[in-house]
Amino acid sequence: MSKTARAYWFTVILAGFCLAAFVIGSWRPTPTDLPKLAAYVVAAVLASAFKVQLPGIFSTLSMNYVVIIAGLLDLNLAGGSLISIAGVLGQTFYKCKQRPQWRHLIFNVAAIWLSVVAAGYCKDLRLITAIDHFGICSIFAVSLAYFAVNTLVMCGIIGLTTSHPVLEVWRESYLWTFPQYVVGGVVAAVLHWMVDSVGWASVIVTFPVIYLVYRSYAIYLSRVEEQQNHIAEMAQLHLRTIEALALAIDAKDDTTAAHLNRVQVYASAVGKEMGLSASDMQALEAAALLHDIGKLAVPEYIITKPGRLTPDEFEKMKIHPIVGAEILERVNFPYPVVPIVRAHHEKYDGSGYPDGLKGDEIPLGARILSAVDCLDALCSHRQYRPARPLDEAIQVIVEESGKSYDPRVVTILHARCRELEAKAKAETVGMARVSSNIKVERGASPATGFASAEVSTAKRPSTDQTFSMHISDARREFQMLVEVANDLGSSLSLDETLAMLAVRLAKSIPHDAVVIWVRRRDELVPRYVKGESFRLFSYLRIPIGQGLSGWAAENHRPIVNGNPAVESGYLDDPTKVTALRSAIAVPLQGRDEVVGVLTLYRLQADAFTLDHRRILLNISPKVGVVIENALKFEHVQHEARLDELTGLLNSRALFEHLEQRVKSCAEGAGALAVIVLDLDGFKKANDEHGHLAGNRVLQLVAAGLKKCCRSHDLVARLGGDEFVLVLSDPGDYLDTLTDRINDVGIRAGAEIGCQPPLAISAGYAVYPTDATDAESLLEKADERMYEDKRRRKANRPPENIVVFPKGGAREADTQKPKTVVSA
Repeated sequence: MSKTARAYWFTVILAGFCLAAFVIGSWRPTPTDLPKLAAYVVAAVLASAFKVQLPGIFSTLSMNYVVIIAGLLDLNLAGGSLISIAGVLGQTFYKCKQRPQWRHLIFNVAAIWLSVVAAGYCKDLRLITAIDHFGICSIFAVSLAYFAVNTLVMCGIIGLTTSHPVLEVWRESYLWTFPQYVVGGVVAAVLHWMVDSVGWASVIVTFPVIYLVYRSYAIYLSRVEEQQNHIAEMAQLHLRTIEALALAIDAKDDTTAAHLNRVQVYASAVGKEMGLSASDMQALEAAALLHDIGKLAVPEYIITKPGRLTPDEFEKMKIHPIVGAEILERVNFPYPVVPIVRAHHEKYDGSGYPDGLKGDEIPLGARILSAVDCLDALCSHRQYRPARPLDEAIQVIVEESGKSYDPRVVTILHARCRELEAKAKAETVGMARVSSNIKVERGASPATGFASAEVSTAKRPSTDQTFSMHISDARREFQMLVEVANDLGSSLSLDETLAMLAVRLAKSIPHDAVVIWVRRRDELVPRYVKGESFRLFSYLRIPIGQGLSGWAAENHRPIVNGNPAVESGYLDDPTKVTALRSAIAVPLQGRDEVVGVLTLYRLQADAFTLDHRRILLNISPKVGVVIENALKFEHVQHEARLDELTGLLNSRALFEHLEQRVKSCAEGAGALAVIVLDLDGFKKANDEHGHLAGNRVLQLVAAGLKKCCRSHDLVARLGGDEFVLVLSDPGDYLDTLTDRINDVGIRAGAEIGCQPPLAISAGYAVYPTDATDAESLLEKADERMYEDKRRRKANRPPENIVVFPKGGAREADTQKPKTVVSA
């Protein structure tokens, strides 16, 4: 801890213990107070088990504050202080993720004592007691005081030890919990009243309420954490994609792969010391990794030139801040990365490029980045000079203070260069590197054998022609990489992303067919197919380890100019053959495993080259990560449309599906029937046999309704015990459903021994006879279902609910329909 944090820690402890000693020392308990105190202590310890982890900080919120406030109301300040000790100990040691240190425990006790004392004095304020005859204002004042003191004291130590603004920590991690404190205060007041009026047995009734409050927050926080994790993963997709390109450019510059990380360590430390906001810090850290991405537009021979650049070469080099800014503009970062990247070669005196900014016109992040980038470059080996010692390098930076670099940045670097150098080295030790100079002993040959190693006797192009061809190929390759980087991650739709990728590949690698295989357990299935033998590949399933694509997936290695006939053999049909004669297959690696294979096919034999393999290997990691994220997103989307209990579509998905069906019927002049079903007697069965049995009934009804319908019909759960059937082209099929639907309810009720047997009330509506839009169809069917339910209760014989109306819809019922689902 810093000196300020230590002083704050000591002050809180001193104040808390002094107040507690004064309050507890002056307490003279009565004989009836001690049993109450013991009971409240036990209750506080038990309530401490109900705690949730607060997001973003290492802190928890426990329900024991309800018992503490109740003890404060029932006893006094001293009693509440003693009860709070039990609550703190229970909250600290029960299911703790790491063993607490003694200074943490002492601080927590002092903080809770301050909160209890503040709440106790607010309870007895004359201004409040004079106007508050019912105790409502007192309870609110107690809750507010307890919340304010407890959270602000904790935020103070968190902010001082993590270098975050105290109010920002309070606003983001604690402010939203205030309603819970108010609800807890009300529960505490009710508990106090029940103990006085009914006795201690009322505590048993209160604990379920406390548990419900705890569970509601626990479920809410878990959902928030899941959404935040998903958003964070998708937000990091762009950064990881472009970061990979930045590392590739750094490797082209023949520097160490640790350069970008070292620059990030330096820049982050300087930015914190200069007081950058959280948004500006994120922008600076991202720009430290991505500032040289624009070197993709610079020919490799200029980047790797071992000597000084010519004026023309330097003019070409100067475009990379502009190109880098243009590339990153497409990413649409939520913080200002682009201005930093564009201005990271500006100089403090205005002599830099590309815009000639000077002084404070240059973004602060760019001023920091330019100085630390130069310092690390001077300390690193380059093609045109050896690395300089740290003392000599920092002296160069100091000499340029006020000319090239911001004097404030230079001052910080000069004072902390050795500390930051040690930190940078520590964080870059053991960085993962790509295995290159290795030999794999297993695998004698690919499934299709080796290509011939004949040496071409064709006349080689001249040196000038070779140079021109390399530059031209590099530009085309660069253009494709930039386009792929921009396209990947621009859409969450996997099919759309793969289609865009195929379009980009068609411009760089000639092919007659492309198949992007996605791994599904132990086989590859085609997710995107285009070109020759489309039907052949569309129905193909390739086991992992077999065929060209299966071999590439199992061995994590590409294969060039394999025989496509090996793939088509898995159709088990000798009549299915392909005219394709060569293929190149590249595995698509996700974070933990191969998620698919990218395979290109040609009609000509031996049509692919090592350059084609290099291009595909360069993009395959990005494609693999994108496919993995898109598949996860599809899974989440699919799960969000399903009812968790029955596996049927939920109400939201039902309405979307019904709108699509109605639109299709309108375009094709077709018919559509909607049937709304409700289980009669379900609530009674649920109450008598329990919720688990009720859930079992709903699952059986869902399964039974699916069996009643045709494969292209839809069964959905509207909510509770209501279900909906959507039947396309119903015709006379409606007339046969009545008995089967009633049997579903009877059998489901019999499964749990329900008496009397469960019945199903139903109502129908037909498009376009009864209504012409989705919501009206549901309302009409729901209205008729309730009419059928009223008939059953009146013991009138039910009408056939599924008679297909002839000659128009029947007259509207008199009861006003209820709204079933909203758009």
